[in-house]
Amino acid sequence: MTLRPASLWALAAPLLALLLLPLVALLLRTPPGTLTLALHEPGTRQAIALSLGTSLLTVLLALVCGTPLAYLLARRRPAGVALLEVLVDLPTVLPPAVAGLALLMAFGRRGVLGGLLASVGIEVAFTTAAVVMAQTFVAIPYYVKSAAVGLAGVSHELEQAAALDGASPWQIFRYVVAPLARRGIAGGLALCWARALGEFGATIIFAGNFPGRTQTMPLAIYLGFEIDLGQALTLAAIMLAVSFTVLLVIRAALRPQPTEG
Repeated sequence: MTLRPASLWALAAPLLALLLLPLVALLLRTPPGTLTLALHEPGTRQAIALSLGTSLLTVLLALVCGTPLAYLLARRRPAGVALLEVLVDLPTVLPPAVAGLALLMAFGRRGVLGGLLASVGIEVAFTTAAVVMAQTFVAIPYYVKSAAVGLAGVSHELEQAAALDGASPWQIFRYVVAPLARRGIAGGLALCWARALGEFGATIIFAGNFPGRTQTMPLAIYLGFEIDLGQALTLAAIMLAVSFTVLLVIRAALRPQPTEG
């Protein structure tokens, strides 16, 4: 006996309401006509550009550095893999404030590595680089875990067959493994981007809240909430629209293509 669709919808309705009503309320309470005005504000444009730029750079770092790690976890299973998996998962359960404080203790001016970096003229904390580092720390585990699941689903026999045909390890990954794991990889990139775009706690502690340099959209919303609720609502509505649009495009790109015949 299976549950009827009506029963399933009834059980899911409270959760759907919890997800939808706050978003609708946010849009309803946003002052009319303020979106266009906000987009003409230099501070808003800077915050949007900084959020998009740093989050996309985080995604690029995830793709370049996180893919090898995901491949190790999924296909090679090195010694101590359990500890490695815990290390990868840890940022997802740490409070963002703890993550920011840990980054500050490592790379701040008085941190473990910060003093050494400062001695050669490299400042990390409270810079745009710190924004990217904070976003990467909290967001890249989402990519690694999703990509590892996708990579683990690819048959080893296909790799062996390609190797027997003379393909190099890079060719095997590029033309065999990656295409078959593309949904896990693309889905992980989407999760990573979404988490990076919304990052707040680690960023404000490690990078600060400096307009044009470290003030991303979440930080601008927080500042606006303290000064002007209408401004905060407008910025939140803009971020909601950007996030919804990008995620919708990603979902459409990930939709399985119909096969001919």
